Amino acid sequence: MKYALIGCGRISQNHIEAAIANELHIVALCDVVQDAAESLKSRFGLSDAKTYTCYQEMLENENLDAVAIATDSGKHTSIAMDCINENIHVIIEKPIALSIADADSIITATKAKGVTVCCCHQNRYNRSVQKLRSAVEQGGFGRIYHIAAHIRWNRGRSYYDQAKWRGTWSQDGGCLMNQCIHNLDLLRWIMGSEIDEVFAYTENFAHPYMETEDTGLAVVKFQNGGLGLIEGTINVYPKNLEETLYVFGERGTVKLGGTSVNRIDEWSFADGLNTLGTVKEEFSENPPNVYGFGHTPLYADFISAVNNGTEPYIPVLEGKKSVEMILAIYKSSASGIPVKLPLINCSTMDFVGSFNKGNDACNGEKNGK
Repeated sequence: MKYALIGCGRISQNHIEAAIANELHIVALCDVVQDAAESLKSRFGLSDAKTYTCYQEMLENENLDAVAIATDSGKHTSIAMDCINENIHVIIEKPIALSIADADSIITATKAKGVTVCCCHQNRYNRSVQKLRSAVEQGGFGRIYHIAAHIRWNRGRSYYDQAKWRGTWSQDGGCLMNQCIHNLDLLRWIMGSEIDEVFAYTENFAHPYMETEDTGLAVVKFQNGGLGLIEGTINVYPKNLEETLYVFGERGTVKLGGTSVNRIDEWSFADGLNTLGTVKEEFSENPPNVYGFGHTPLYADFISAVNNGTEPYIPVLEGKKSVEMILAIYKSSASGIPVKLPLINCSTMDFVGSFNKGNDACNGEKNGK
């Protein structure tokens, strides 16, 4: 399978490692900064891979089967659409889009062309998360009452100076859309229910040089009656503290922790679904960074889906749902009222100049109507 990576920045190493581990034929690397592509090529000894600064030129010159998109978030949709229209299978880094309309356009094109498109929420493949998901599917919790997701990280001026698109409404969104989206995806996925409504506050406490929030607090009401609690911040002094996911049910309690919910810290069930010591030893991991080890199994599933014509484990619709939840948080904070889902015609660009001002957002809509 001929593969290319578009975007050779911070996360590119994980994609190349996953591509190599799954024996993909890496034929090209593309980045608007030539040195970034050349450096990645040299680092992994990809002597046969060509480098490009224009992805359209790469698509014209290379007969590609699969592409991974790891560029600025605001460019994900346009690049994905160009690849899909060329009948190329695609892995899209989170978030898949920054608007409901763009996410829908990817979903529609995917169905029309019959290609495989996967959203890169790789933390679903963490051993700890897979074990938790298994407990949910076995009914170990009984009814899940509520889930709490905490992302307590640090991002300072140097991080934002590395790339001017970060912290902008047009190309990024804030800490919830960028840093926190993986854990928010898990909160929704583990609850196993569509969202009814969201109420939230967001604030920019310590990053006056960026347009968006550095802290967000939200309560999520699910259609099954369960609740979700979200705390996301990049203001923790002096460095990343933790990323945790708590699940509280009528017959079970679980806490996942570590740098990327890669560790099982609490595991207690009425019907004895293993002991804490057992699951800690077998299902906890210690990754070198917050990206974890999930890219390699995600690529394996993607390749299997392409070869067998099946839906990937994390289809593009799942990526849309995570984006929609975060847009609902932004809208609730801007409007000061709970926001009903599904959302219609909402985008990060609806919040330019109206951050936490209490005025209506999303084209004057309220409650997603």
